[in-house]
Amino acid sequence: MTTGRSATGTAAEVDKAGAGGAGGALTALLTCAMAFSMMQLFLLGALGPRLVTELGVSPTVLGLTTTVGFATATVLSPVGGRVVDRVGPRRCLVALLAVSALALALIGAAPGTGLLLAAVALGGVPQALANPATNKAILAVVPPVRRGSVTGMKQSGVQLGAFAAGLPLAALAAVVGWRGAVWTAAGAAVVAAVWAARALPTDPPAKSTPAAWVPRGTIAWLMVFSLLLGCGIASVNTYLALYGAQRLGLGATAAGALVAVLGVAGIAGRVGWSRLAGRPGRAVWLPGALAAGAVPAAALLALSAHTPALAWVAAVAVGVFAVAANAVSMVLVMRRAAPGRAGQDSALVSAGFFAGFAIGPPLFGLLAQEGRYGAGWWLVAGEFAAAGVVAVLWALRGSREDGGR
Repeated sequence: MTTGRSATGTAAEVDKAGAGGAGGALTALLTCAMAFSMMQLFLLGALGPRLVTELGVSPTVLGLTTTVGFATATVLSPVGGRVVDRVGPRRCLVALLAVSALALALIGAAPGTGLLLAAVALGGVPQALANPATNKAILAVVPPVRRGSVTGMKQSGVQLGAFAAGLPLAALAAVVGWRGAVWTAAGAAVVAAVWAARALPTDPPAKSTPAAWVPRGTIAWLMVFSLLLGCGIASVNTYLALYGAQRLGLGATAAGALVAVLGVAGIAGRVGWSRLAGRPGRAVWLPGALAAGAVPAAALLALSAHTPALAWVAAVAVGVFAVAANAVSMVLVMRRAAPGRAGQDSALVSAGFFAGFAIGPPLFGLLAQEGRYGAGWWLVAGEFAAAGVVAVLWALRGSREDGGR
């Protein structure tokens, strides 16, 4: 597909592909966009041991990088969702990938904490655009029967980014240094931006859409659920590799591999659970069940200080349950989004998730700074448990409505 074709004709071709094979090229591109939207934060987590040693970044500042990135994304998400609804997903996805490349390049060039934090803040822009733009693209061109599976695949892109950061890029850092690894990721983002510009359907003319700044109903419940879930997931993403290096005696590459294991498990969980969430009557109960499954996963991390092998099991469990729960919430958003406001409703739920990512790591970082990783993992378990309570309360109120769809 090229941008020279009409929006209607190109969309029809993609729709046909979606009906026959889940729109393989479109799905791959959306997955790639989700991967790059958070690549900078996964890299900072996976390369945390090197940054602490070579750049002089403290564990507290490492957590602050996540806070800055997600605080920016939280603030920008409602605006980003409205922009997507107004100008269309193609323009926003190209911008997402281009800004991701710039943020990664600046991180690689950072001489110290100041520019590092500024680059991470810039990385909040693609985070704010990611879910609204990709969800809008799916609603536009993917048949309803395939939306659950395609959503799971594209949401797995986030964990694909975690895998890339934790294994190949962390291994590359051992050869060319952490800056070379980050610049390699920046170059890949540039290639992806060109791909998006050439492959995606042309957006329709920009249109005015009513603003939706206050979440209501299902969107409000999912926003609170996502906030609590995000607190726990962000703490694991940010500190798992550092915990492996400082407490479990793993080398920098092996510690990064913990993040990669989390990423692979998250991919499997998001694809599998999102496909199940596409079936009427089941999706409403999945967020609570997955959050409940994440509680013992966090407990295993606390116990791994005495039995290090448990950390690998815990990484798999966090990916399968906690990480997958976010993808299921996106399936629910698309089912419940108000007409013409899929971008904004997606953005509001994402804002809750990003707020959790901004809050969780600094709280964990205070404990990590004192070497109290065990207490930190129990805090994560409590956050997952609270998310499960919120999800169950919402399901008890909304199951009848969902079951009738």
